[in-house]
Amino acid sequence: MPHPMRGATAITGLGMTPMGRIYGKSATELAADAVRTAIADAGLTKGDIDGLLINPGITGFTGGGISLPLQNYLGMTNLRLLNHMNAAGSTAAQMVQYAALAINAGIARHVVCVFADLPLSEGKSAGGAYGGAARNPGRPQGMAGLAPAAGFFGANTGYALAAQRHMALYGTNHDQLGTIAVGQRKWAGMSPISQMRDPITMEDYHNSRWIIEPLHLLDCCLVSNGAIAVIVSGAEDAVNMPQPPVYIWGMGQGHPGDPARHGFDPETETGARIAAETAYAMAGVGPEDVTQCQLYDCYTYTVLVTLEDYGFCKKGEGGAFVEDGKLGPGGTLPTNTGGGELSGYYMWGMTPLSEAVIQGRGQGGQRQVNNDVILCTGNGGMLSYHACLVLSPNRS
Repeated sequence: MPHPMRGATAITGLGMTPMGRIYGKSATELAADAVRTAIADAGLTKGDIDGLLINPGITGFTGGGISLPLQNYLGMTNLRLLNHMNAAGSTAAQMVQYAALAINAGIARHVVCVFADLPLSEGKSAGGAYGGAARNPGRPQGMAGLAPAAGFFGANTGYALAAQRHMALYGTNHDQLGTIAVGQRKWAGMSPISQMRDPITMEDYHNSRWIIEPLHLLDCCLVSNGAIAVIVSGAEDAVNMPQPPVYIWGMGQGHPGDPARHGFDPETETGARIAAETAYAMAGVGPEDVTQCQLYDCYTYTVLVTLEDYGFCKKGEGGAFVEDGKLGPGGTLPTNTGGGELSGYYMWGMTPLSEAVIQGRGQGGQRQVNNDVILCTGNGGMLSYHACLVLSPNRS
């Protein structure tokens, strides 16, 4: 028997603002633009929306960003579901999951999930946008101060050590990581909304400056201002709405925790393993059925280790798996077809989700690929938080 959640709900609306070095509007204004666009895209009115889930991005950690007052800014009344959520880059997939569960339980009918962030300021570097947040979380006390005292702060450091661990254990090399970066830039060149569309070569990858070894600049994601919203509706409503529904077949989460002791290796064994078990079982599929991947790619390494943990190859074989270019255009496992966070735009988990919706609708233009079964993932922290969706244009 199919799982009762498979195909019970669908993503029915998508709203996206311009993204990148976009100035002149607040995060709240950008969020409102995305929400209004999504509502119109779904053929709904503001009064049809009875759920609102909000994710503020990095500005939510630094005292700004969107929050619960967004409801009043939008003029939404009598909501049956409202929350302000932040599980870092896994939040987008989590919001869609909670929306789907609420709709299936009869709590709400049409739920908006919105992300907005405004980390970039005119005249300041993209690196400074996140680096400043990492360096100013408040003065750490006691044992918590040991890592910063040794220079360990921010995501770059944690992911560099994770990638180095994988290299040391399994022989993963820079050419394999570079293949991911080059392939995703090729995809970005096919997308009119990508920030970075100029092609890059493997030589360009190797010549890009070090951020923290073994990560080059081209191993690392972009930083973007902007907002994205999606609407989740019940399947019965979805069939009568103007856009092709993108049905939610499966969902899962995995949060392994990190006790920081010997024998526990979250750098190479991520929460994706746990999420995959739940999502595949609910959807009734396995990695062999997936026709495209939209994976969270804050770093090239994140793509590689995620593929391993979703069972596309054995642990430690991710480098060999990707080195033939199968993730890029013309490959057998199209992945991050909009350029991802490395070359498209960085809207946390909304980056893979938005491209999954575009692909699921069959609206990818020259980058459109087989959309029968789409794996969409989100990742947050230092590979700490993970959530996923299995999507399809087919209800069953």
